[in-house]
Amino acid sequence: MNFEHTEERRMLADSLNRFIAEQYGFETRDRIAASSQGYSSEMWAQFAELGVIGALLREEDGGFGGSGFDIAVVFEALGRGLVIEPFLGSAVLAAEAIAAAGSGAQKARLADIADGSLIAGFAHDEPETHYEPARVRTQATRSGDGWIVNGTKSVVVQGEAAGLFVVSARTAGAIDDEAGISLFLVPHDAEGLDVRGTPTIDGGRVAELRFTDVKLDAGALLGVEGGGFAVLERATGRGVLALCAESLGAMEAAKEATLDYLRTRKQFGAPIGSFQALQHRMADLLLEIEQARSAVINAAAALDLDRIPRERALSAAKMSIGRIGTKVAEECIQLHGGIGMTWELPLAHYAKRLVMIDHQLGDEDHHLERYIALGRQRAA
Repeated sequence: MNFEHTEERRMLADSLNRFIAEQYGFETRDRIAASSQGYSSEMWAQFAELGVIGALLREEDGGFGGSGFDIAVVFEALGRGLVIEPFLGSAVLAAEAIAAAGSGAQKARLADIADGSLIAGFAHDEPETHYEPARVRTQATRSGDGWIVNGTKSVVVQGEAAGLFVVSARTAGAIDDEAGISLFLVPHDAEGLDVRGTPTIDGGRVAELRFTDVKLDAGALLGVEGGGFAVLERATGRGVLALCAESLGAMEAAKEATLDYLRTRKQFGAPIGSFQALQHRMADLLLEIEQARSAVINAAAALDLDRIPRERALSAAKMSIGRIGTKVAEECIQLHGGIGMTWELPLAHYAKRLVMIDHQLGDEDHHLERYIALGRQRAA
């Protein structure tokens, strides 16, 4: 199989990396991360103008890419620049849910997502969920032709900025049943919806959503009643790939910064990179990063396969990325010494992001268990 990127993807990667290097330097990123908004509207508009958002959506959904390798190319570049604009929640998770299950009218919103005029939020996680995708407490009950929603959603990325939410709610079944989960499109200004934002340790903002007798009309239902789990799984799978690629980009940036430091920092009159013990540690790190790259390639290639091979490849990648990303963060800081922990050095922020990526959409332990369970399903 040929894993070389097409000319279009290479051009996209080059233009995106160049734009981030020139317009999204660390000082700019740090200022955006510390802002009350948690992202930059101006930068978001420029990313949309460059076609970066559209590259994450399929052509039939208003974009011009949307394949696994398109996602990988974009998010690796975003990871290199520690970009905190709402690509994951809006252009990957929410957009995929709408594309997979939406009616014609609902899918029309994808054009607004692609051009950056609409930020969509993906509201699925709940307090005490612990990564279990079918564990949904939020309730949606029938009320005439519409619905009434009650419950809480947590850690909704850029929830304050979202104009529209994809919300999971239980319409039937027990709290952890895969059947009985339905999806709804809920506007930000819906009466009874309370959105409370908070900053995150690695930059940007997340929000908690509280639904108190939120009334929705019949057109708010996304897809088939009770059939939302499969859609959630597909959307989350694309999100897992995006996070893995983002982590790979952050690893590469941390590696390059560490190599530069080893070449320039001197001790006993020689660059510390000439010390054999440090060379061995760096060599081990380079091999780990190449293993992470292979995992991302495998996951990207598997994105359109049948369910079990697709989900196993995604869980294998996330499991590897969680372990390797944490190791890269720890080793790069140790190789820098005390300066690696300082707020002014970009490396500390890369380390935070690498560790936090492990906890998004399922950590290393969760995906190891899931990989094993999926293997048993295939063997049955």
